[in-house]
Amino acid sequence: MKTTLLTLLALVVMGIGHAQEKNKSVSFEVKGNCGMCKSRIEKTAIKMKGVKFATWNADTKAFEAIIDERKCSINDIKKQIAEVGHDSEGFTAPQEVYDNLPECCKYRDPETQKMDHGKH
Repeated sequence: MKTTLLTLLALVVMGIGHAQEKNKSVSFEVKGNCGMCKSRIEKTAIKMKGVKFATWNADTKAFEAIIDERKCSINDIKKQIAEVGHDSEGFTAPQEVYDNLPECCKYRDPETQKMDHGKH
């Protein structure tokens, strides 16, 4: 009985220790318009400790990454991306940073959506 209880306790403790995943796929929406936005968003994320892969789609606004949850969280990534000018749920870019983005990257202005975002 004592051995069974100790074994059960050990399994519970090990399970708690593995609650955060080493490689987890995450996705969320990030506001932006063009290839320059894509580059800025992806470079910001991939420079973060714990982000192993990052990609953003200008058409769908979908950001996807593979992260080590022991080193960073979704909110850490959203915060860093906001700091370089891109909004996501719960995180808004500082107005001064947003204002300094190139004109084609100013996603809050509906007129920029009509711009030719070709190969920026």
